[in-house]
Amino acid sequence: MVSAILVAGLAYGLGNPQSEVMLLGAATGALVLGMVYFIINYFIYRKIKKIYKTICSTKAIVGSEGSYLLNEDPIGQVYDEVQQWSKEQTSKKEEADQLEKYRKDFLGNVSHELKTPIFNIQGYIHTLLDGAMDDPEASLNFLKKAARSADRMEALVKDLLIISELESGSVKMDWENFDLQELLQDVFDSVDHKARQRSIQIQVKAGCRAPFMVRADRKKIRQVLVNLLSNSIYYGNDHGLTQVGVYDMDRQFLVEISDNGLGIDAEHLSRLFERFYRVDKGRSRSEGGTGLGLAIVKHMLEVHGQTIHVRSSVGVGSTFGFTLDKPNA
Repeated sequence: MVSAILVAGLAYGLGNPQSEVMLLGAATGALVLGMVYFIINYFIYRKIKKIYKTICSTKAIVGSEGSYLLNEDPIGQVYDEVQQWSKEQTSKKEEADQLEKYRKDFLGNVSHELKTPIFNIQGYIHTLLDGAMDDPEASLNFLKKAARSADRMEALVKDLLIISELESGSVKMDWENFDLQELLQDVFDSVDHKARQRSIQIQVKAGCRAPFMVRADRKKIRQVLVNLLSNSIYYGNDHGLTQVGVYDMDRQFLVEISDNGLGIDAEHLSRLFERFYRVDKGRSRSEGGTGLGLAIVKHMLEVHGQTIHVRSSVGVGSTFGFTLDKPNA
């Protein structure tokens, strides 16, 4: 194309000196343009095209989604893919930053929770060594306090192991059909001592006392019920009432645990099932809670394919509800 223009221009400008000068400049410009085009095409475009073709071939070999067709505009295609890669890297970085924050918060919470019982035990032991051991009554008192702190540490470590197993996805499920009503009576017996200490009555609602066959991991659902009932006792009022209702929902049963306790501010509801989150930190620590009870409940229900919800009003009480599948549902 460039040579054709050059020949036509020379034929037109023969015999005209001014035209010859103009044509010479045009010819020089055309030659330079042609050389630039050649250089770009041969040394840059062809090489990019070759690199792009190699990348596509590699994708086709490594991937499992089929072969990649070479685009007619490899530079544009490479640009689009670089933009997409950049977005993915940004998203991965944000996710990594969030996980790092989550890790730091978790380690900080664990350290804080362990620090209190460790310092308590240390203080009690040193007090005994400094002479309190010579007083039988004082030594017994300090030993009891040290034992309570040790029990709290044991409960925290146990709950951390449960959380770790549930979050790792390696938890083993022992599915079976069982009567939820029988399990409730067993759980009532296990928390009865805590309830009696605060004169809190625990019962199944009237009309919800028939057998209810469900399919689940019995031990894990027992832990769910124990944690929820213990939570209602921790945050309940003295001489209060906790009731359990079970309702037929066709292919499932809805289980609700309600109390007439302190209630929870709306601002806390969305975070109740976070690890170590406490609505009233002082109260839950005094009652010996680890701050992991509701988080364990959430994870145990998730491995069953279920969820948990809560509704609450300050000064009125709270209701926690979850579903369980019926056999052959």
